[in-house]
Amino acid sequence: MRTDIDPRSLIGRKAFDRHGTKIGTVDEVYLDDATGVPEWAAVRTGLFTRDAFVPLAPSELEGKGLRVPFDRALIRRAPDLGVGRHLSPEQELRLYRHYGLDLPAAPGRPPAPDTDFGRLAAAPDDPEG
Repeated sequence: MRTDIDPRSLIGRKAFDRHGTKIGTVDEVYLDDATGVPEWAAVRTGLFTRDAFVPLAPSELEGKGLRVPFDRALIRRAPDLGVGRHLSPEQELRLYRHYGLDLPAAPGRPPAPDTDFGRLAAAPDDPEG
């Protein structure tokens, strides 16, 4: 996603999965501590449900919506970290693992452990382990 986007312009946008299925509405945007670039969006997935964090880097703005390149089911299974407070490095690592993404290189960010992120992201769907 473009890094020059005003994070406030994302709030209230409808979010869609990679197939165009509506996920919900962007409630909050979380900035990277080191760069100030929008990194995560909290998406309200329904009237009585929680917010799910989605990564903004691989997402795209399409018209008035935000397309997240993951399936709706994976997004709904994202770790429940609560909203309205700062994401710790450990919480961010959990989110990166969940989505099978590599940690972006940033000043002050500890290196990611040697982990097979793709395997971790697929584990919930693999009953054989």
